[in-house]
Amino acid sequence: MANIKSAKKRIKVTETKTLKNRMIKSALKTAIKRFEAAIEAKNNEDAKVLYTAVVKSLDMAATKGVVHKNMAARKKSRLAAKLHAMA
Repeated sequence: MANIKSAKKRIKVTETKTLKNRMIKSALKTAIKRFEAAIEAKNNEDAKVLYTAVVKSLDMAATKGVVHKNMAARKKSRLAAKLHAMA
């Protein structure tokens, strides 16, 4: 356990950021799962709406530094390909 005040603060800040990042990542994974479920169900209208939500979540996560920007771009590209393949 840390004894120095600044080290104690770093531990608290890290825990807070970890929780926030985990929340963002979890919401992102949920959005992707919902989109892929709509694709599986061949529900074109829902898939289009959910795709925009997924793109927004990916962009936000990349902006916040939760995921790498290239990973977000790759996911968006692959999900868009799935959407276009269905249509």
